[in-house]
Amino acid sequence: MSSSTAPESGVLRVASSHSVADTVARLEGLLREHGVLIFARIDFSGDAGRAGLALRPEQMLIFGNPKAGTPLMQSEPAVGLDLPLKALVFEDAAGKTWIAWNDPQYIVRRHALPAALAAGLAAVTPLIERAAQS
Repeated sequence: MSSSTAPESGVLRVASSHSVADTVARLEGLLREHGVLIFARIDFSGDAGRAGLALRPEQMLIFGNPKAGTPLMQSEPAVGLDLPLKALVFEDAAGKTWIAWNDPQYIVRRHALPAALAAGLAAVTPLIERAAQS
């Protein structure tokens, strides 16, 4: 499965074969299996509903690994603006589910980090892609 990217925004996207809730649950399980901490799960559509507003299904996982992220923040503290990592799972107007996340290479370029520091960030991309597969 390949990801599409919008180079100017640094956002990667991949279509999911599952609902938003199932995709988030699959991703959370894969991340936990690989020792990645889940810091938060935000249910944007649920929050919108509680506020009396309508929003198609949309949830975000915020996750990371201090062993991977700390060296980046030691190199450039402002990278903390992009860490911990996030994956946004949403349903589009056609009812298709998508996962979007920041391209690790974009984060490295944005903060002028040494390229070698991208490996720790890039390790989650295959997990995100697996969560979307059937």
